[in-house]
Amino acid sequence: MHRRHALRGAVTLGAAAPLVAACSGSDDGTATDATSPSTPTSTSPTSTGSAPDGGTTPDAEGTAPAVGLVATADVPVGGGVILSEEELVVTQPGDGSFVAFTAICTHQGCLVGSVGDGAITCPCHNSTFSITDGSVLGGPANGPLEEVAVEVVDGQVVRA
Repeated sequence: MHRRHALRGAVTLGAAAPLVAACSGSDDGTATDATSPSTPTSTSPTSTGSAPDGGTTPDAEGTAPAVGLVATADVPVGGGVILSEEELVVTQPGDGSFVAFTAICTHQGCLVGSVGDGAITCPCHNSTFSITDGSVLGGPANGPLEEVAVEVVDGQVVRA
């Protein structure tokens, strides 16, 4: 078995970091210093079905499973989590009820900055939106945040 195949298997199991540090080297079999800079390997704790090559691993039916946005355990009841890269905010208005919205304020396009006390707040001009339906609670925004369809799969909030 080639070292590359062993590392791909380790990434699938989430154990790549220790192996990459211990086994870094070139394909010609020569080892390199484990402290030398290398290309970072990133794994997302909030994704499911990720293959080592960055694609998705097919499930038993041969279809690719949904990719997780955030673990349900990371979304507080009555609050939410802002996912900056995805420009989404995932909320949990009630125990076990998850909703997602675009995280771009409808006033001037700022990324919302916080979620708490039943509201999503934009830091630019303090517009507030409901964590339940994205409606405007306080201006200057005059339009709601757009809802994004999500569901829960294996403890992960995923796009529906």
